[in-house]
Amino acid sequence: MKNRHFTIVHVETFAPATLRLTYADGEQLQVDLHDVIARHPTLARLANPAVFAQAAIGQWGGSIVWADEDDLELAADNLRARAIEQAGGYSHELIWNWMAKHRLSLDAAAEALGLSRRMLAYYRSGEKPIPRTVALALLGWEVEQHQAA
Repeated sequence: MKNRHFTIVHVETFAPATLRLTYADGEQLQVDLHDVIARHPTLARLANPAVFAQAAIGQWGGSIVWADEDDLELAADNLRARAIEQAGGYSHELIWNWMAKHRLSLDAAAEALGLSRRMLAYYRSGEKPIPRTVALALLGWEVEQHQAA
């Protein structure tokens, strides 16, 4: 994976279902996977603390794997997004989901938010953290569009 901010270089496990991940960009984040495990039957084996404790870094640091099984693998970018959101921040997925929901191109989304195309691309890629002002602008834009309709 070429994006250092999505490449895991170290993983630690904590009971009952928490990972502490260190990414190649130096960021260290903690993510609680209890809800994810409970919602997805394919991950049910991870509810067993002995299995969860076997977490390992997947190929090229792009995921966390358990027991070398394809169905017990979680992507590094999704883990980072969950960790950021659990810490009260805004993940890159917020931008992706907002753009998809409103069928906006990068140019149209940047114009709607009053941002440069490049800055929005940084936020969308996860390369730069999304400021609260941008997250609030997404909500404000939705309200404005709803009122105009």
